[in-house]
Amino acid sequence: MSVETDPAGVMPECVAGQAIEHVILPRTHDIGGFEVRRALPAKERRMVGPFVFFDEMGPGEFLTGKGIDVRPHPHIGLSTVTYLFEGEIQHRDSVGSDQPIRPGDVNWMTAGRGIAHSERTGADVRQHPHKLFGIQSWVALPRAQEEIAPDFAHHPAATLPVIEDAGARLRLIAGYGWGARSPVATPSDLFYADAVLAPGASLPLPDHHEERGAYVVQGEVTVAGDRFEAGRMLVFRAGDGLALRAGPQGARLLMLGGAAMDGPRYLFWNFVSSSCERIEQAKADWREGRFARVPGDEKEFIPLPEERVKVQAAVQAPAAGSPTS
Repeated sequence: MSVETDPAGVMPECVAGQAIEHVILPRTHDIGGFEVRRALPAKERRMVGPFVFFDEMGPGEFLTGKGIDVRPHPHIGLSTVTYLFEGEIQHRDSVGSDQPIRPGDVNWMTAGRGIAHSERTGADVRQHPHKLFGIQSWVALPRAQEEIAPDFAHHPAATLPVIEDAGARLRLIAGYGWGARSPVATPSDLFYADAVLAPGASLPLPDHHEERGAYVVQGEVTVAGDRFEAGRMLVFRAGDGLALRAGPQGARLLMLGGAAMDGPRYLFWNFVSSSCERIEQAKADWREGRFARVPGDEKEFIPLPEERVKVQAAVQAPAAGSPTS
């Protein structure tokens, strides 16, 4: 999706405890006529592993004829990952992809040196009332891969590993963890999973990833005796053996993390890079029409934001072993 506002404006709530470094309270934004809640980046935590951006979309309901319309817009230096719980989005991009995404599927779009895409509700879906609920995240690319060719991959839900044990059901969206590996190719070591917990069920954090987080989508969880409601991004201390336990209504979680990035990243609008100069070039390329167009969606686009909108928001990955706040 496209960032319409300052991504660094999210205000985190810090907690003093042995298990959790930060609890981030997302801030609401409007993207293409649809409300989202942004958990990353935040003022005191810019990334969790390579995850540099995390938006919860919905849940929302649309009347007949209505839907989301995120016009064509550009990206560099990242992969966008779209994952839905409910509803459908039609993805089109400048490498020629034209793909609906439905619940449990994974759309993984790699921007590399530059891609443009749009996200809309399809005409067939608009013919009746419908709902939309899901997550879009951005994964920053390692420096060596920032300028690779743009690409797109779609993975149906049936191709992803599902782990079930003692009241926990986990779909591994990408990466590796819990004794399984997703078929989704990733640019760096990471894990990303959708976990549904029955009341009282618990789920351990994978202990072989450097940085780890969990977003409470529904219900509530307890960690080391502390309770956390839905709409919280929990960022955990490295190396601790921890488990999350669902409350009396059960819980749904997005688990994410991986290795710390190989140096700082800078973010402006939809561009992520280790180089401020590269972001300036991407701005000029979009302004002057040098990005490839999106086949089937050539008539509209989102213009470059005015320069007063936070020209370069630094997204700094903590050095390995250092404090993150």
